[in-house]
Amino acid sequence: MKKSTLVLAVLSALPYLAWAEHGGTEHLDEVRVTAEKKKTSLTQPDIETAKENLSKTAGGTTVVDMATVREGRTSNMQDTLGMATGVLAQSRFGAEETRLSIRGSGVQRTFHGRGLKLMQDGMPTNLADGGFDFPAIDPMATDYIEVYRGANALQYGSSNLGGSINFISRTGYNAPALEVRSEGGSYGYYRLGVSTGGVKDDVDYFVTASKYGTSSFRDNAQQSADRLTGNVGVKISDHVETRFYFGYTNNDSQLPSALTKSQLKTDPKLSTVTGGPLAGQGINERDINVTRVSNKTTILFDQSRLELGAFYSRKSLFHPIVDLFVFGNDTLGVIDQQSDDYGLSARWIKEGELFGLKNEFIAGMTPTYGHTDAKNFRNVNARRGAKINDYDQKASNFEVYAEDRLSLDAQWTVIAGLQYTRSKRDSKDQMITSTGDQSFNADYHQTSPKLGVLYQLQPNVQLFANASRSFEPPSFGELNVAVAGTLKAQRGTTYEIGTRGNGEYVDWDIALYYARLQDELLALGNVASPSTINADRTIHKGLEFGLTGRLPYDLQWRSSLLINNFKLDGDALFGNNRLPGIQRSLLRAELVYRGSDVLENFYIGPTIEWSPQRYNVDFAETLYADSYFLWGMKAGQKINQHWSWFIEGRNLSNQKYAATTGISGRWNGTDALFYPGDGRTAYLGVTWTY
Repeated sequence: MKKSTLVLAVLSALPYLAWAEHGGTEHLDEVRVTAEKKKTSLTQPDIETAKENLSKTAGGTTVVDMATVREGRTSNMQDTLGMATGVLAQSRFGAEETRLSIRGSGVQRTFHGRGLKLMQDGMPTNLADGGFDFPAIDPMATDYIEVYRGANALQYGSSNLGGSINFISRTGYNAPALEVRSEGGSYGYYRLGVSTGGVKDDVDYFVTASKYGTSSFRDNAQQSADRLTGNVGVKISDHVETRFYFGYTNNDSQLPSALTKSQLKTDPKLSTVTGGPLAGQGINERDINVTRVSNKTTILFDQSRLELGAFYSRKSLFHPIVDLFVFGNDTLGVIDQQSDDYGLSARWIKEGELFGLKNEFIAGMTPTYGHTDAKNFRNVNARRGAKINDYDQKASNFEVYAEDRLSLDAQWTVIAGLQYTRSKRDSKDQMITSTGDQSFNADYHQTSPKLGVLYQLQPNVQLFANASRSFEPPSFGELNVAVAGTLKAQRGTTYEIGTRGNGEYVDWDIALYYARLQDELLALGNVASPSTINADRTIHKGLEFGLTGRLPYDLQWRSSLLINNFKLDGDALFGNNRLPGIQRSLLRAELVYRGSDVLENFYIGPTIEWSPQRYNVDFAETLYADSYFLWGMKAGQKINQHWSWFIEGRNLSNQKYAATTGISGRWNGTDALFYPGDGRTAYLGVTWTY
């Protein structure tokens, strides 16, 4: 501090000294200049630090600024991640449950989530078996989001095909003292949130409470959620900080049925779950209650950093769904589960030299464990009837990883990494029926290497390439609808090249990838008759393209383009057919005027979502979802430091289209596989900040 004061004082005196040499001596009043060190969190890097860290990766990465997301509705993962480069995020029916995929990860999973590692502040939020839930993360509590596509997430211990998404929470260092946000709109949609944050000496805090609800565009699709999220950080010294996190979510969701293509075109609001062969089963639901606590501690040394973490979560699931006799076994009905998941994390980052060259080394491990009491009951008007299944399920994972970044010179950096994963899935059948004992115990393990190169073409322009192996064990969601314990882990090799950069007029993020997979976990049935198999060989290749252009007349173009080419490779039944259920290409974009002088902080412009080709929804390529083009408008303004507002219209042409679909091996002519997207909707939001 004393050195900073002295330097600033000398610099401020230079003009006077230069004048005095020529003009004589003049005595002025004493001026004292001091410098105050900006207070920041050691456990929670700010967004600029995050961007710098991700730029060290030889592969596709993205930082999503939630300040930009909050310029419109913030209801679900499609709102927060829909414009993130390389991310497919499609709400199933306007609700919080979203079909979330990167590079085709879990693309066949039309319910819940799989194939990605979701994290909150660097610690996993997935269940120990790999599945994850969307409602547990509150967008109002998030400062920014880090997206690591594919093996670029190895530095966090992720080795699956899709990679990892890390939601970074607000803290007392970057949150306003008080903020109130209100959103409302079509079909009874509302979201209310109140947050507060601050710093007192060496302690900072952030707390947010929110309430969400909607009657939804579709019938039998009512949603509601209550959340309380926050964290408290304690700076023990200038080099040590510990932070405690807590979260509570109570989410109730009705689930409308899939429709036939004819029903989609004639009445997309329709839901058939209460009639026909499903009479007496009531409205399908998925109600979740999640409580989560965790801790993260960061210790700084001279040239290294140690991050230690621990978490515990408890989840209850009440899930009345179709009650059918499937493959000789009752597997659905009312799904009733209680889960306890906990784990540890340790991550060490060392910066220094190796062989006289600049070097950064990352090593870590993440052991996780989960126990689930999983029961099934007959569905009697969406209530528990007679018990039909009872399983005691245990999942464990041990991940250890290391990654080294060696800078050969100012332009070339070589990145090498290695991860070892061992996962166990143990299910004990506690209610043996006529179908026999369904218990199983499965063990999966693999070592996954990665090699990449990063080239700094210009100060703000990078080129990159990498090759990596991926590995993903099945979750209980797959194992429970297969012959007990027979599924293999999904494995693959991915090659990637790309570039990213930013300039005065344009920012871009582009990646091309090619992945050859073995034993990919693929669904063959719909929700009413699910089954999962290991495909022999499949190929995933595509383009991830993100672009922001600053145009004349205060216009800004922002877009995210996905091109997906996912195919079977010489399958005995379906040859080289395309994998069903995902758009072949998808463009989301906006062209927004951002006022400067006359209309300061004002924005207005059109938005689009375009899926230009039809795509198959069964492996036999006999049934297709049609192409679609949606357009909308948004406008808003930050009036002053306290008030801001937005208004947004979506699908203003009221097009009838499928947002997502189910999956079928070969369409039988009657299966309902389409989930309609929302029709014409409008939303208004106001934020007050103190």
